[in-house]
Amino acid sequence: MTYRIGVDVGGSFTDFAAFDTGTKNLTTLKVFSRPDAPGEEILAALDILSGRDGIEPSEVSYFTHGTTVGVNTVIQRNGHDIALFTTKNFEDVLQVARLKIPEIHNLYSVRPEPLISRDRVFGIEERTLATGEIFKAPNQEDVERAVRAALEAGSKGIVLAFLHSYRNPANENAVKAMIERLAPQLPVVSSAATWPIIREYERTITAVISGYVQPRVANYLNRFEQVLRERGVACPLLITKTNGGVMGIDQARAECVQMILSGTASGVIGAGYLAKASGFDRIMSLDIGGTSADVAVIVDGEAQYGTGELIGDFQIHVPSVSVSSVGQGGGSVAWIDPLGLLHVGPESAGSTPGPVCYGRGGTTPTITDAMAAANLIGHMPLGYGAVSVDHAAAKSALVPLAEQLGTSVEEIAGDIIDISVSGMYAEVSALVSRYAIDPREFHLFAFGGAGAMLACFLAKELDMLGVVVPPTPGVVSAYGGLIADLKNDFIRTTYCEVTAEALTSLCPALKALEDESRAWLEAQDYHGRGSIRLSADMRYLGQSFEIETPIEASWLREGDAAQVRRAFHREHERLYGHADGKADVQMVSLRLVICGATPKPPLNPIAIAETPAEPRFLVEGWFSGRSLTTAVYHRADLAAGHVFRGPAIVAQDDTTTVVPPAFNVLVDRFGNLVITKSEL
Repeated sequence: MTYRIGVDVGGSFTDFAAFDTGTKNLTTLKVFSRPDAPGEEILAALDILSGRDGIEPSEVSYFTHGTTVGVNTVIQRNGHDIALFTTKNFEDVLQVARLKIPEIHNLYSVRPEPLISRDRVFGIEERTLATGEIFKAPNQEDVERAVRAALEAGSKGIVLAFLHSYRNPANENAVKAMIERLAPQLPVVSSAATWPIIREYERTITAVISGYVQPRVANYLNRFEQVLRERGVACPLLITKTNGGVMGIDQARAECVQMILSGTASGVIGAGYLAKASGFDRIMSLDIGGTSADVAVIVDGEAQYGTGELIGDFQIHVPSVSVSSVGQGGGSVAWIDPLGLLHVGPESAGSTPGPVCYGRGGTTPTITDAMAAANLIGHMPLGYGAVSVDHAAAKSALVPLAEQLGTSVEEIAGDIIDISVSGMYAEVSALVSRYAIDPREFHLFAFGGAGAMLACFLAKELDMLGVVVPPTPGVVSAYGGLIADLKNDFIRTTYCEVTAEALTSLCPALKALEDESRAWLEAQDYHGRGSIRLSADMRYLGQSFEIETPIEASWLREGDAAQVRRAFHREHERLYGHADGKADVQMVSLRLVICGATPKPPLNPIAIAETPAEPRFLVEGWFSGRSLTTAVYHRADLAAGHVFRGPAIVAQDDTTTVVPPAFNVLVDRFGNLVITKSEL
């Protein structure tokens, strides 16, 4: 008997999903996160799984882990001081950036300070031409001078980003070798090795983010590996990736930017798999944890992907699951500004001290406290018994806000809920426009510790088909890591017009990408060839930006330019509503994704209901400014075919589902709560 375990470390809770490969049973668990002592939550959970479920560390054959340590380092700007070595006379690359302000309609909006201050940026006398030809190689003396200056400035690492290194990384490689001889204690990150894309700022900022988080991420992963090995987990350790796959821990230490959205991507992958297996082909996932609400679009089980995702104040340009985040998590703090306006977030109470109603020392009211004050949560223990909600404490925490605004505690609780939902609505509206979708054709797939708590309120505002709450919504991110495939991205800059001759000339580059990807999959100890997906970044000649277009390898080998152009025209038409079939097309980059499939736990139908659903008891809940008698159900009591109406509350070990008035609930054959608006 062996177990496959997925772990997701969030701001408030750490979630576990353990799959028994023999019985096919899934075991779940939540424990409080320990940002003060990373790794201790893992040990605590392993102890509980051993004592409660008989799962011994020596029986673990597969262990995946998702974490927010990378993204939090960038958001909180608490990474190590590092230096940037760039081509001489290009030292202002981070300051110049793209000359855009964050809020284009706000004249007072200012660009964020770079992660590397200008006094830590050093120019190197070197030059690679746009063709890839080395015009000037770096010299030892120049590099020695820059290294001395970086050390004197207190730098703990160095990032290399030279002009046109995407074409030829020779100069970056040479300088990296020099630094390793001169200062072997300094970790060095090369932009060409991180993600060799054509635009200088985008390539530089991606490498800078990787270098900025590397020391903290590496220390975290070292500690993570140490505690597991000491406890007896001997299997290879895998880390969930920004692109929705998994990779080995050694690659994660070296390529930190690849795991910057680790935890967020895991949730999307888990939601996509569960939704498709349950028969929902068009969903928007809603993952609400302690700090943020994350929304993604998923069609036929496949998440939407892109580059340029926002990490704090900066974009990364590696392939990633496209997720929109807003600072409206369960622990987001409610506060009143000097003008007397009520706000929610982005500051979060996290797991320590957490919401006031958790009784862990919190003093500032949060969204969770508002839900408790409205009497909508906390009627049974939360977090697998880790939390008993103190309703009186939640109400007391809201009293200062209510007094300041001259309203009741229940009304201020309702206002906090409404404001949090409005923040999510604004972010989701932008996502809807980005992908040109109609939310009326989608279900909202709710998960995370607080997703099911607020999902119906958001779905109502968006006029969606309904809400789907899976059987264990609180641990979907951990489940996503458990079922994620081995996956890696590769890219080559081509920069050519789409002609038959140009396409056939790319065959050596295609062969190199295929060989590199197969070697990577083999290095992950994967037994099989895996699947390969090929695409190209293309644009009309003269355009400034390109779009990723799926293509076939045979089109390149056969020089079938007509097929490649038609594929681009179709994609342009789909995205923008028009295409110019007579215009010349340019291919900027060739992309390849390799995927090694992993076993997936099956979804088993649950027992069919023989009697109507019966609530455990009734409470008075506060909805839209009025108190309503509300039925409280326990998830374990519900069977396939059960139906009931809101207002209702469904309590379970890992979360609480709140069903407002005018909503109906159906339990489907897989145990999902399918919540839809009542017919008028």
